[in-house]
Amino acid sequence: MRVVARAESRKLNQQFRNVDAPTNVLSFEAQGLEELLPDYIGDVVICAPVARAESDAQGKSCGAHISHLVVHGVLHLLGFDHIDDHEAEIMEARERAILSGLGIANPYQP
Repeated sequence: MRVVARAESRKLNQQFRNVDAPTNVLSFEAQGLEELLPDYIGDVVICAPVARAESDAQGKSCGAHISHLVVHGVLHLLGFDHIDDHEAEIMEARERAILSGLGIANPYQP
């Protein structure tokens, strides 16, 4: 996992997603390292300033929000996505279950 500032998040988001803005979390699947690191699935990049602003705006602790972002990013590395409503329901249910096990409240409830 890597924690970055807005500028680096924006650069990575532009380079890999063609979105010219910082984002809260990005996931990068491991490629070509299977023999060397068979258990390594990839990297998760968290933009700390974006995460802080979101947690403040949502009235959540920054620690709980970053935990949610890490879980979200790792689930992407495991093949989950939220492109359509059905996929989003599955992914969000998994997020809620994992976070509940960590003692973190449902991040999708206001």
